[in-house]
Amino acid sequence: MSKAKTLSDLQKLINAAEENGTIEARWEAVAAVDPQLVQQLTHPDFVPNSANVSLLASGTPVSPGAASGLLCLSAESVLAADERGDKTVLVCSETTPADEIGMRLTEGIITARGGISSHAAVVARGWGVPAVVGVSSLEIKNDHAIFGGMKINEGEPISLDGTSGEVFSGFKEVTASEKIPELEKLLDWADEIRGERIGVLANADTEKDLVAALAFGAEGIGLCRTEHMFLGDQLSLIQRFLNEDDSSTENVLEELEETQKSDFVELFRAAGSLPVTVRLLDAPLHEFVGSSQPDSEYNPMLGTRGVRLALLRHELYRMQARSITKAISDLVEEDREPSVLIMIPLVVERKELQIIRSWIEEEIRETAKITGLKDLPQIGTMIETPRAALSASEIAKEADFFSFGTNDLTQMVFGFSRDDIEKEVMDEYLKLNILPANPFKILDEEVVVPLIAAATRAARIAKPGIEVGVCGEHGGDPASIDLLVETGVDYVSCSPFRIPVTRLATAQSLIRQDKN
Repeated sequence: MSKAKTLSDLQKLINAAEENGTIEARWEAVAAVDPQLVQQLTHPDFVPNSANVSLLASGTPVSPGAASGLLCLSAESVLAADERGDKTVLVCSETTPADEIGMRLTEGIITARGGISSHAAVVARGWGVPAVVGVSSLEIKNDHAIFGGMKINEGEPISLDGTSGEVFSGFKEVTASEKIPELEKLLDWADEIRGERIGVLANADTEKDLVAALAFGAEGIGLCRTEHMFLGDQLSLIQRFLNEDDSSTENVLEELEETQKSDFVELFRAAGSLPVTVRLLDAPLHEFVGSSQPDSEYNPMLGTRGVRLALLRHELYRMQARSITKAISDLVEEDREPSVLIMIPLVVERKELQIIRSWIEEEIRETAKITGLKDLPQIGTMIETPRAALSASEIAKEADFFSFGTNDLTQMVFGFSRDDIEKEVMDEYLKLNILPANPFKILDEEVVVPLIAAATRAARIAKPGIEVGVCGEHGGDPASIDLLVETGVDYVSCSPFRIPVTRLATAQSLIRQDKN
């Protein structure tokens, strides 16, 4: 059966299935829709022939949808333009957490560097902001950008297509996304097929992110990245804390704890009784303190981050554990039933998890004594290094759950920098058929998938019933989802705006699995 690839195809398919009235007809309809169509129908597009514009350049499409606005070269410029009521497109070499306030306000993002798993890509997908990265012909100057010799001044109009990777000069009119009854029906049928066999959760860091994810049909949060909470006023606080010469560390921690608790209360309240997995801080230090520091690391993605930072500055994870516990306690007092899990990142050895877990449990118990909290959160870990995957049977003995971080796992299995490899080197690998696909886009079937499958089996032998999920960006890619379902994971978690595609793709994978 050919796949439905247009809205008209979808409408005919749904109508025919409803007229038939059987469960089999619903299953056939779900199996017959191209996931790409769902992506197109849930993101804005350019109005056909909306303007006579020129193609400037192309890069890696990392967040679908179309956008137009005035070119801004910094987050500060975006903020200023937003105050004037102007729509913008952020154009820069690359983005960092310090840019995220502007990134949330802009219509689209274009960067000279980066790939599918770079900071700009991950954040843009999470917020549904169209983005193109790795535009190799892009040069950033003081007050203008150059695209392959074409100069565009700051404040002049520019457009981008986050689905094709194309960048245009001038404004192109953008359509608004609308709710489509046939699409809603299709996704409801997909959910019926999934049932409780495999969950679809969201990577969401704020109440706003979660509200968007729930509207798209998410069943909770599989990954809350707390480093994304250290922005705005909190960015200066975390920078002060990370400065070991700062004598006011204790006061800074108190301020961080209060703001973290406030953020968690909002997030947990919005989630209701749905699961929320909170990952403790896991970001390369250069993203917070900058790469120009005298003691900056040469390979920050492989440096002092995740559990390694916690071992050096254990007050940080202790503070986060207290703030989470206090937030849960506040909601319990409101007669709510939050379901919160705590995830420790970048573990490579059972003893690491054992030590950090003991610190976190100590803080949880002490705080719970004060607040009267009875049901304490589960504590698990993120499997994102080859050593952790190969040591799954041992690590599982200290973990209540596993979540595979496929972005970092792919990076470390291949020895590819997920920020730098994708444009020039990856293009050559694909042209020469060295690799069948970009492993940051479609999960590597030869090594990474078997590694996940073997680690999942080993963990369940060591600890029967342990829950296993995936929260890397591959959780929103249909081809990768097909491979992940075969490994036996309990859920996949992806960016909010990829939830509809994931709901469909997961159901389609289960249909194929049942037929085999």
